[in-house]
Amino acid sequence: MQIREHVSDKPAVILYPSGTVVTFAELEARANRLAHYFRKAGLREGDTVAVMLENNEHIHAVMWAARRSGLYYATINSHLTAAEAAYIVDNSGAKAVIGSRATREVCAGLADYLPGGLPGLLMIADGAGGSATFASGDLQGWRRYPDCVADEPDTPIDDELEGDLLQYSSGTTGRPKGIRRPLPHISPAEAPNVLSALLMAIGMTDDAVYLSPAPLYHTAPCLWSMSALAMGATVVVIEKFDPEQMLDCIQRHGVTHGQFVPVMFVRMLKLPEKVRDSYDLSSLKRVIHAAAPCPMEIKQQMIDWWGPIVDEYYSSSEGAGITFISADDWMKHPGSVGKSLLGEAHILDENGEDVPQGQAGQIYFDIGRAAFEYHRDPEKTAESRDKHGWVTVGDVGYLNDDGYLFLTDRRHHMIISGGVNIYPQEAENLLVTHPKVLDAAVFGIPDDEMGQSVKGVVQTVDPGDATDAFADELVGWLRERLAHYKCPRSISFEAQLPRTDTGKLYKQELVKKYSP
Repeated sequence: MQIREHVSDKPAVILYPSGTVVTFAELEARANRLAHYFRKAGLREGDTVAVMLENNEHIHAVMWAARRSGLYYATINSHLTAAEAAYIVDNSGAKAVIGSRATREVCAGLADYLPGGLPGLLMIADGAGGSATFASGDLQGWRRYPDCVADEPDTPIDDELEGDLLQYSSGTTGRPKGIRRPLPHISPAEAPNVLSALLMAIGMTDDAVYLSPAPLYHTAPCLWSMSALAMGATVVVIEKFDPEQMLDCIQRHGVTHGQFVPVMFVRMLKLPEKVRDSYDLSSLKRVIHAAAPCPMEIKQQMIDWWGPIVDEYYSSSEGAGITFISADDWMKHPGSVGKSLLGEAHILDENGEDVPQGQAGQIYFDIGRAAFEYHRDPEKTAESRDKHGWVTVGDVGYLNDDGYLFLTDRRHHMIISGGVNIYPQEAENLLVTHPKVLDAAVFGIPDDEMGQSVKGVVQTVDPGDATDAFADELVGWLRERLAHYKCPRSISFEAQLPRTDTGKLYKQELVKKYSP
């Protein structure tokens, strides 16, 4: 996978709202200079670079440099604390760390949490200081990027090899887990575009303008933006998500394609209708969403607004199978995440046996993007396989008679109350359709009598609606639409729910807070 054949003055990356542009020619040159620097620093195939960058003009150059040098690049959430980031630096075995002005304080604190000391190569993008290392008062031993690579050749290194993303999960149920695949030991020119099937499914070509609205340190935005660049498409990167700015960005840059998460849909739909209608979105050809379940009513509202161009795929950071469904197909099979595009889906019971069609069970796929392992966790790797070698990430769902997959929830989200299994996604999906609700979480808390009871926490559109009276109203509203045992016994309010940038809820924080 490479961008070399597209080198020109065409914009490769556009940052919004700053307007910074990096052309394909500039991106190619920057990646080559850094690749030479990596080699001079002693980095070789299979080594890891920890990338601690926000959405800025340097992150793609860093990833391409690592990728064409046969390196793993571990992208680290720029909101982590020094202790949390140090865990990933240590677990990944990183031999280099590249930070930025935005992550400077975290970079400064890494050494306190790395018993083996800092990696040998340390760089900060957009830092202050001299061209070699930082001046007194700045981070000693950290070199300023891109100044430190300015004298390197802008031509390819002689021993180019395909590298890969070393993915770390969001860690919603514990510490992030590394997802590592064996390197192919081939040149980038020989390596396939890993998302070619999905790119073809939504009709992307080299004349596309692809919108990446989420942080690039997450797996899907990283892989999709790199894959879009590899096919010659322009990638517009939103520096920080804002629902109205998203609409302005689409209009301003003539966006044709984009990938979203459902929480973004919800927040755009909650904008006043007059605001939504004031932007010209006619450039959009197809968009796609994933990462978290999308309530059916929310998706239908998006199709009503944007037209039948809102497609969907289901996969995981592990790449354990992919399903896809177009907007037109979804309207015939509402609620489905589609049919298998990569790998065949199997639904198994707790004993590892196939369940009848229409019955929920754990989702397995018989093939993935590539073999993977949970880095330095052979036990978890083994737990993800069954007797056939099929792979699961713990999601629950069912297949209908036509082979369409429907998600129920994640297994670890299941609530067991009085011996009854309750999947909270149903109640969550309903809650966010209420006009006064912006976000919602439903989860189980300890209960002496029932084992667990169902609890709801809501973020309102208007903070003034967060009242006891509205909480009671919501419980009644839910009970009119859902079996009572699935509904929260009570609802509390939060100014903002603990959600990742890709829409996943940190439910454990809420469970801890609201447990008796």
